[in-house]
Amino acid sequence: MRQNPERRAALLDAAIEVLAAEGSRGLTLRAVDKEAGVPTGTASNYFANRAQLLVQILHRTRERLVPDPADLVGPLDTKVLLGQLLARMRRERSVHIAMLELRLEATRRPELQAEAARFQGAELEANVAWHLEAGLPGDRQGVVLIYLAMLGLIVDDLTVPEVLEPHPVEGLIEAMVERLLPDPPAE
Repeated sequence: MRQNPERRAALLDAAIEVLAAEGSRGLTLRAVDKEAGVPTGTASNYFANRAQLLVQILHRTRERLVPDPADLVGPLDTKVLLGQLLARMRRERSVHIAMLELRLEATRRPELQAEAARFQGAELEANVAWHLEAGLPGDRQGVVLIYLAMLGLIVDDLTVPEVLEPHPVEGLIEAMVERLLPDPPAE
């Protein structure tokens, strides 16, 4: 297998675009080559098979969605952080849609299911730990509930935004934080 990290990243980015635009059925090594604008057969030099490509896409989505470190300094506010998360998802729409496609594909592929469960479980645990270590309001269960609520909001925002039109997203985020991550009572 080839090891050029820049080429591998470009191929994975192309695969994300194919997955987001065409779904899992449209994701082939040949389609990745075409999207990346490289000679036919290039992707097969980097990925032994489609299953390996799917797993590597999963990890590349994480790389693409990491928050800007500048957004994580100074006094932190959960509502602001969740608003930034939504904005990042909107900017990187195809990455998040590819993540949704990977979740669906994992329901049909046990090997991808196992990898997705490990990967997403580790991501959730890291986010919970970061939230608590940052001293933000709420407890472990509240952070998990925020994760689940934001996932639902993001799915609707990306797939059927009309559903949310009567409900301003900023107000929904504010209500989520206030209800699920209340400030501890004053002593």
